[in-house]
Amino acid sequence: MKKSIIVILLISLNSCITKTESPSNLQIQDHLSQIIESELLSKEIPAFSIALVEDQQTIWSQGFGIADKSRNIPAKADTVYRVGSVSKLFTDIAILQLMERNELNLDSDISSYLPDLSLENPFNTSVTLRQLMSHRAGVIREPRVGNYFDPSEPTLQATIESLNGTKLVYAPETRVKYSNAGIAIVGYILEKTTGIPFAEYVKTNVLDPLGMLSSDFELNPTIQDKLAIGQMWTYDGRVFDAPTFQLGMSPAGSLYSSVSDLALFMSSIFRGGGDILQTKTLNAMYERQFTDVDPSATYGIGFAVSDLEGHRLISHGGAIYGFSTELALIPELKLGVVAVASKDFSNAVVTRITQHALKILLAKRTGAEFPEFKTTKPLDKKKIKQLAEKYDLIARDNRLFLEEGSQRVEIKSLEDDLIVDSILAFGPKVDTSKLLPRKTKVPNKIPKKWEGLIGEYGWDHNTLFILEKNEKLHALIEWFEFYPLEELDNNKFAFPNYGLYHGEELNFDRNKHGYATAVVAAGVRFGRRNIGTKAGETFTIQPQHPIEFLRETALNATPPVEQGTFRTPELLEPTTIDPTIRIDIRYATTNNFMQSVFYEKEAAFLQRPAAKALTKAHRTLADNGYGILIYDGYRPWHVTKMFYDATPKEQKIFVADPTQGSRHNRGAAVDLTLYELSSGEPVEMVGGYDEFSARSFSDYPGGTSRQRFLRELLRNTLEAEGFQVYEFEWWHFDHQEWQNYPISNKTFEQLLETHH
Repeated sequence: MKKSIIVILLISLNSCITKTESPSNLQIQDHLSQIIESELLSKEIPAFSIALVEDQQTIWSQGFGIADKSRNIPAKADTVYRVGSVSKLFTDIAILQLMERNELNLDSDISSYLPDLSLENPFNTSVTLRQLMSHRAGVIREPRVGNYFDPSEPTLQATIESLNGTKLVYAPETRVKYSNAGIAIVGYILEKTTGIPFAEYVKTNVLDPLGMLSSDFELNPTIQDKLAIGQMWTYDGRVFDAPTFQLGMSPAGSLYSSVSDLALFMSSIFRGGGDILQTKTLNAMYERQFTDVDPSATYGIGFAVSDLEGHRLISHGGAIYGFSTELALIPELKLGVVAVASKDFSNAVVTRITQHALKILLAKRTGAEFPEFKTTKPLDKKKIKQLAEKYDLIARDNRLFLEEGSQRVEIKSLEDDLIVDSILAFGPKVDTSKLLPRKTKVPNKIPKKWEGLIGEYGWDHNTLFILEKNEKLHALIEWFEFYPLEELDNNKFAFPNYGLYHGEELNFDRNKHGYATAVVAAGVRFGRRNIGTKAGETFTIQPQHPIEFLRETALNATPPVEQGTFRTPELLEPTTIDPTIRIDIRYATTNNFMQSVFYEKEAAFLQRPAAKALTKAHRTLADNGYGILIYDGYRPWHVTKMFYDATPKEQKIFVADPTQGSRHNRGAAVDLTLYELSSGEPVEMVGGYDEFSARSFSDYPGGTSRQRFLRELLRNTLEAEGFQVYEFEWWHFDHQEWQNYPISNKTFEQLLETHH
């Protein structure tokens, strides 16, 4: 009897292995694992999870990378992520359940369900659930309250009430207008019709019947324990943990889930949806809607509908702070893939991997060879230099970037071609004949009427930049989308007819001095962020301790002991090599961020190789009508310690750590700017010297074309002579030989005595 049981168990186990780990499945796993690991490394993605479904079985699911670095938790198949707009599918399914029970009609005017909602609708057409669920209602993208930017976590009711009085962007049915606000309305209709809170209804009637036990629209301890940490990033080099606030428009984007759970959802679809919907209702979700108005319509109910290798593809992406999701299925063949990454705006990478995995499943089905996943290589230094000197491209740390369309993307090589390959996009090939030539002329100053509009608006977690570029005002919104603005009048501008906010406007509130205090962009109010200083002003802090205490403590301290062999210091003043180099040594006066005197004399010292390189750069700049103005060179170690001890913790990226020593202490770093040879006046940069704000970052995207051009001119000229800019301070440059010199604590008085 026991022998028979063992045989049966062995047969059962062998059957399971054959079905889920057949050689072809193992080949798929190995192939995709290599691709995923390579992409995570090159795109610096912390965590990634993927699941492949064939018919009703998950044939592979796995996590890669680290889901929570602070707890050293690896990503797994059951790691929970915020899946963003994939949430909309579950909201739509819940509504369709009510439709099946004849509790509502997709084609009735929504006023019959929400009589208190008053949209401004100048068109002679009703707004319906079908339109909302296929993004054809013409509703604005974001609600005024509870929108993607709003961290106040309002109720769904408050979110919907904020839509009262908002005007439809387009006549219903005439054009796709992707709308989070629209799906929030759908979810609120569900709540009002059933009398059950939205999240509770969806969990009980959709998620639980599917067995999605690690999924919910509300955060609970079980989900929190499995939740990955999302990562934010910016064009100017910032990396920080994603915000975790709950969206007021929960039905549009607040689902927490894992790829394991979403695989169960795909399996349900492949068996006809019987767990949650009738088969005919499910099939209707991926029928293109409103094709009589738009034959090229791409939305069904909830699902986007497209084509992959001649097969109908239904899909939905998700993008929410720190997370990117793609769920894609070929329903007729019962093949599906879902993947999530824990990095903001990495949807291009996630979608590319997801679609490649589907193509592999298709190849497996037909016995064809696996399709190629094209892999690029970084450009070599020589090629980067050649291209950057000829075209309007951005060279950074042996990488090359192109501002194409609304985004900044990286260029790499694919065999003999140049191709876009970045976290934001893959492809197309770069046609150099269509690239703009490198800009050599200093851009004009902007019109006076724009000066009060340029700046930052909104929140730390999601900042709206208003900047000038190519003689037009631009909005940089959601960190990565550059949009040229159409000027309607002095205070009103329109988004372009493409992108996230097409059809919507920006309205600025100005004070009596013409300075904007806020902007309402696409219905969302962004308050002015008062960062940095005005042109000509000096940024200051409130020191953490009295100056004399800081000075006494620093003078009694000892610089760090260093090991190794160093060159004998040879500090000299660059102005003795070329007297046309100007100085404005702020630390010899009280005109500095601590409003105290630190140097005995107004002088700048650099090691001889750095001074010679700086002089060469100064003479090169003269060809463009500019010269170098030095703010600081050599800095005694005790002054560095004073700066560090005086500065609040959150601002210490702008001051050197005295336990490591500063490159200023070695006499191989210089703080500087440009001055106009014709007037002798310093140029206006995006931010001021020693300004402790993001405007100081060497790649800060805001400001004007003129300011950024001059910042780039300074950087390129200095780097050509062996200096390297510090990423958080556009004015700070380290000479390439800095490590050859020891840390010094000699005062200016001692240096001057030696020189004399």
